[in-house]
Amino acid sequence: MRRVLLTAALSGTLWAQAPGPPAVAPQPDTAKQTDRMMKKLADWPDLARYRDEDLSLGAPKPGEQRVVFLGASITDFWGRKYGEFFPGKPYVNRGISGQVTSQLLVRFQQDVVHLSPAAVIIADAGANNISGNAGPATLEMFQNDVVSMVAVARAHHIRVILASLLPASRFPWQPEARPAAEIREWNAWLKQYAERQRMIYLDYYSALVDEQGGMKPELAFDGAVHPNTAGYAVMQPLAEKAIAEALAGTVP
Repeated sequence: MRRVLLTAALSGTLWAQAPGPPAVAPQPDTAKQTDRMMKKLADWPDLARYRDEDLSLGAPKPGEQRVVFLGASITDFWGRKYGEFFPGKPYVNRGISGQVTSQLLVRFQQDVVHLSPAAVIIADAGANNISGNAGPATLEMFQNDVVSMVAVARAHHIRVILASLLPASRFPWQPEARPAAEIREWNAWLKQYAERQRMIYLDYYSALVDEQGGMKPELAFDGAVHPNTAGYAVMQPLAEKAIAEALAGTVP
């Protein structure tokens, strides 16, 4: 019996002294990543991005017909990474990369209405809805956001230009996605809705699409989604034409 107890005691001692699995060292940037995520959650629509610029911009000058471009990365990068953003024109870029239409809707009062523009171009965030940037999204959810933004704009006598989603047959950040058909469907609704509401439909899609339903590779800096300088050069006159038509119209 004493031998059994001694054997058990020795076994327990050896087990207790055996090295355990190595401790996992924390990643050095974990705290920074957590801090960024907490800040993003605290300001999900990123109202802070343009808050100070909006306050300092002031009211339009007498006779000035200010136009706000509201959108996601394609708007955000215009004139900041590629192309020129309408030099000499009273146009205001209020794009934020990665945003979906529900975030645009939350920003609409601050980044559009408070700037007292004559017109607004609502553009390009629908692709982020389709790619699920803010979780699963449906066409109906997209439609609700667009209809709500149009209602707010019209309540403040701001003319609305609805821009098409740009073509894409793939998303570089989501290789398994095949969004071309869904983009065509959402654009068809945008065009029909604009016609019913007597608004201008800005068709970037037709000028940029290739035979596979994606963006012509030579017009995109990532070969898929985001225009390069040549791509923005195609888009600029289309936007100018749509703005001229909207400002000449009698219905906002």
